[in-house]
Amino acid sequence: MDQFKGQPRLPKFAVPKRYEIRLKPDLVACRFAGSVAVYLDIVAATNFIVLNAAELSVDAVSFTSQGSSKVLNPSRVELFEDDDILVLEFPEKVPIGLGVLAIEYEGILNDRMKGFYRSTYEHNGEKKNMAVTQFEPADARRCFPCWDEPACKATFKITLDVPSELIALSNMPVAEEKNDGNLKTVSYQESPIMSTYLVAVVVGLFDYVEDHTSDGVKVRVYCQIGKENQGKFALDVAVGTLELYKSYFATPYPLPKLDMIAIPDFAAGAMENYGLVTYRETALLYDDQHSAAANKQRVATVVAHELAHQWFGNLVTMEWWTHLWLNEGFATWVSYLAADGLFPEWKIWSQFLDESTEGLRLDGLAESHPIEVEVNHAREIDEIFDAISYRKGASVIRMLQSYLGAEPFQRSLASYIKKYAWSNAKTEDLWAALEEGSGEPVNKLMTSWTKQKGYPVVSVKVNDQKLEFTQSQFLSSGAQGEGHWIVPITLCFGSYDVSKNFLLETKSETLDVKEFLGSRIAEDKSVNSWVKLNVEQAGFYRVKYDELLAARLRHAIEKQLLSASDRYGILDDLYALCMARQESLTSLINLMGAYREEVDYTVVSNLITISHKIERIAADAVPDLLDYFKQFFINLFQYSAERLGWEPKPGESHLDAMLRGEILTALAVFGHDLTLDEASKRFQAFVGDRNTPLLPPDIRKATYVAVMQRASKSNQVGYESLLKVYRETDLSQEKTRILGSLASSPDPDLILEALNFMLSPEVRSQDAVFGLAVSREGRDVAWAWLKENWERIVKTYGSGFLLSRFVSSVVSPFASFEKAKEVEEFFASHANPAIARTLKQSLERVNINANWVQSVRNENTLADAVKELAYRKY
Repeated sequence: MDQFKGQPRLPKFAVPKRYEIRLKPDLVACRFAGSVAVYLDIVAATNFIVLNAAELSVDAVSFTSQGSSKVLNPSRVELFEDDDILVLEFPEKVPIGLGVLAIEYEGILNDRMKGFYRSTYEHNGEKKNMAVTQFEPADARRCFPCWDEPACKATFKITLDVPSELIALSNMPVAEEKNDGNLKTVSYQESPIMSTYLVAVVVGLFDYVEDHTSDGVKVRVYCQIGKENQGKFALDVAVGTLELYKSYFATPYPLPKLDMIAIPDFAAGAMENYGLVTYRETALLYDDQHSAAANKQRVATVVAHELAHQWFGNLVTMEWWTHLWLNEGFATWVSYLAADGLFPEWKIWSQFLDESTEGLRLDGLAESHPIEVEVNHAREIDEIFDAISYRKGASVIRMLQSYLGAEPFQRSLASYIKKYAWSNAKTEDLWAALEEGSGEPVNKLMTSWTKQKGYPVVSVKVNDQKLEFTQSQFLSSGAQGEGHWIVPITLCFGSYDVSKNFLLETKSETLDVKEFLGSRIAEDKSVNSWVKLNVEQAGFYRVKYDELLAARLRHAIEKQLLSASDRYGILDDLYALCMARQESLTSLINLMGAYREEVDYTVVSNLITISHKIERIAADAVPDLLDYFKQFFINLFQYSAERLGWEPKPGESHLDAMLRGEILTALAVFGHDLTLDEASKRFQAFVGDRNTPLLPPDIRKATYVAVMQRASKSNQVGYESLLKVYRETDLSQEKTRILGSLASSPDPDLILEALNFMLSPEVRSQDAVFGLAVSREGRDVAWAWLKENWERIVKTYGSGFLLSRFVSSVVSPFASFEKAKEVEEFFASHANPAIARTLKQSLERVNINANWVQSVRNENTLADAVKELAYRKY
């Protein structure tokens, strides 16, 4: 039996074809009884049947061969807990051919938000449990013994025995329901073929709203009793998205119904279970009175993401977790396509740049990983649900679509989905379909982006009317990397009408501008004009311009000659190069000064992010200049603040509504007294009357952060008032707004109190991570708190990705080599494989910050530059 220990994949002796599952959850004792009959095809002579199971106690096992009707009972049944495998040894060979494996077992409705678990809610003032499943990536095995690998697709016939007053949902519509006193038995239609991680069951008390698509698919949004009106926006988005995808993928949604349900305790944002999509409340519910514009956008993009999976993931499934990015990268990219189709006024594609930037930030680390990452054991899977799989994945798909053209890309995709429907595919299968449909060398081009980690920085300089391009791997540490890519270069000269595209396949290449532009030089002198690479930021790479080209671009930004995406890209690339110590902080803040009259939401939002980072670096490197930096940032955002004001304007754009909150938050953090005074006044009105028009949802987070700027251990009035609002609201979005503000006080003693509150019973486990947004002054106290509570945190979060959020949030903001060493020493004696990659990445960030701090200390021109910018009159 020991030969099966430690193996990453199950042996191929038996192939599951169909599951009959019966579950009886006890919502008071938090246990469940289960039975499963698995219809197997035994394909090789064996004495063993090996499958996955975890935290289940097996009561009875038998195997019936269909050919002979012979019943075999195992001589040994052993559960290897380290590997989550159940090994059944039979006294004789299991006959080749079809048979049925029957297992009766019991399990626990755990409180760890994975497998078959319990979530709590209140109904009529009474606390109750609901039963919920979350199986991705590898937790179906905690609910029923199974072949818990994505390639082991089968059909599922599910039956539930539940209290008769509750609603019981699964992937398929109800086939039959029988009442027997306090219990009812609900049987569901058999599902089409699918992977175990997509099976779903939810049992609890719910209301719902309902609609239909044009071809009769019933769509429902379920939520807690009394909140059904908050499901209407997501319902409309779902119906519109299903119609859009049916057309885009040239394949109709394949199930008879689609349920979406809000779960009070839910680790991820949402989960794409076939026909029964589960969500955090914040990602599905929208309240007209109390949700912000940013909440509305999040609901739309998350719904679009999960529904994309109904095709890309559920209908066509990755063969193994190495290809996770196919699911997540694609669903992330196409969710923007859907949101843009439904809400063109949101200009969502310019906001996609935030996805790319998050991918670039993580992939600039030496401790990054390739898009296609080897996964050897189920325990390793959680850590790759990260910005590489989602955001870099989405970005390289966008780069490829931009290179191939929208029409050939869509056509090829539709044929890929038809070819692999109801089965599994690898990355190479997608490339083959796109190559066939476009005639371009897709496999050759894309392998350099998916098989190796990292990305290039393309340096460009002018040399005698020639442009010289050089590529090298970009690393945020400033180190030299070895990577080499086939880079789709796009560039334009002085105008978007004068452009050129080519593939940079070698380390360097030269372009004769005169030869390319020809007669146009005389007309518009393009050779002496600005040059912008990576037009609209469609490519996943950085650009470094020589001094002459950089100066021309800064001038073009001031004259507003560039698109928002290109203004964003120039800023973000220089910021990244500055962090890597390839450009000076002086050059970065001078460029930022050119953005004072910027109005685009995405560009200003990124300016704010960069400002916060610079403030933290300056505080460690040049504390005597900190007040000048803060004054510069206040100056920088004054134009937007005055344009937007505090009050929503009739008919204003969704983007302005989002920007107002971000601008006011930034001004509060940088200590702008007028903002802090106004926030205090409005907050007092809100504490007295929750419906006051003085505090609309879009500015609440800014107001809460502002209130905390002046709160301290000795003056806790604002903090206590915020806790009162937290305790009185039942809206998850309001609760997370408050949690995200509590630790922003500059007083370390109050921060400690806020952090302790995060681990109290008043905060759901899923939400504690929102409270880790700690002010710069609270870094040390947060680290001491993490060490002190580490065992408790590990016990609560197990091995899930939420555990790694604690590490990255608390460790990454440090900026000293001594602190990196201290962190390393602590985790050396508190090792945990679930956070190994995250810990390495966080320590690398600390070292990058520490090197940057040292570099900034040595900048001679910085003091003069920031003093001039701080008091420049515009």
